[in-house]
Amino acid sequence: MLPEVPLRRIDHVRYFVGNARQSAYFYRNAFGFDVIAYAGLETRHRHEAGYVLRQGHITFVLTSPLSPSHPEAARLMLHGDGVIDIALEVDDVRRAYHAAVERGGVGVVGPTAQQDEYGTLEFATIRTYGDTTHTFINRDRYQGVFAPGYQPIDPERYNPQTFRSVGLASIDHIVGNVELGRMDEWVSFYEKVLGFKQLVSFDDKDISTEYSALMSKVVQNGTGRIKFPLNEPAPGKRRSQIDEYLQFYNGPGVQHIAMATGDIISTVRAMRANDVSFLRVPKTYYEELEARVGAIKEDIADLQELGILVDRDDEGYMLQIFTKPVADRPTLFFEVIQRRGSRSFGKGNFKALFEAIEREQAVRGTL
Repeated sequence: MLPEVPLRRIDHVRYFVGNARQSAYFYRNAFGFDVIAYAGLETRHRHEAGYVLRQGHITFVLTSPLSPSHPEAARLMLHGDGVIDIALEVDDVRRAYHAAVERGGVGVVGPTAQQDEYGTLEFATIRTYGDTTHTFINRDRYQGVFAPGYQPIDPERYNPQTFRSVGLASIDHIVGNVELGRMDEWVSFYEKVLGFKQLVSFDDKDISTEYSALMSKVVQNGTGRIKFPLNEPAPGKRRSQIDEYLQFYNGPGVQHIAMATGDIISTVRAMRANDVSFLRVPKTYYEELEARVGAIKEDIADLQELGILVDRDDEGYMLQIFTKPVADRPTLFFEVIQRRGSRSFGKGNFKALFEAIEREQAVRGTL
């Protein structure tokens, strides 16, 4: 096992979307993100518009092309809205990039320094599954709002007095879907190129229903702050959620982002009030819950009202819930998670969750 490439944390997640201004409005008013910075024609960005959103320690960047000559414009037809880059904060961009490339990583952008009156921002980019990328980034010598070319948001565009957080605090994990037979290849990529270790694996016996199945392995960096589950489809009677994703995204990509909260009941209640749509499980799930997971601090009636799932491992328990896809294509969605000691990924909820997803697939006619 090669040494880990030193990584501090997930710096931000960059989305490529058809209309960044409207997407920023959605994530602000539905998910409770503050819009803090902007780049576009007014800031002399001629090729794309970008909005930076933040809640707790989570930063999303939404970018859209301003002309068909943008180098990524075609991906909107191919993928629809989705994650283009998961940026990782590092101590030394040049060292991280060259170590990753020497170990087999494919470079996209070599070590680069951008400067403005707020200092110097350093970054470099490598490719991961599909056309998703990882950008290594260092902000130690940069004091600006986000990056050169970005300016604090004009309060006329998004009034800070109307911002209301829903209590999301950090990114717990980010899940990627890859093609059949390629999960182990990408697990090996993270182990070899970035020095990650495999944390846990699930096969089609763990993650299956009457109709479909999938396989999953979780890799994490040395500190455990960065976790990437990787899924691939498994043979079943019908098409799995991974097959559906790969069809409509037209290849591998980020399936969902799990965001941690310290009070999942308050967070989900606020998000539901903001018209965020979540998956639902049958009422029978809650009739058996206490017998399955034992005593918990939360009121089961509250969990049932909101559709929150619970699972327990040797170290405690965790609560989780999943949104429906956030765009017309059944691709990207989100998880809200609260951990009370547990470091698991909700294995006890897999069957109920995937049956809920299959009900949505049946409505869409894609099961």
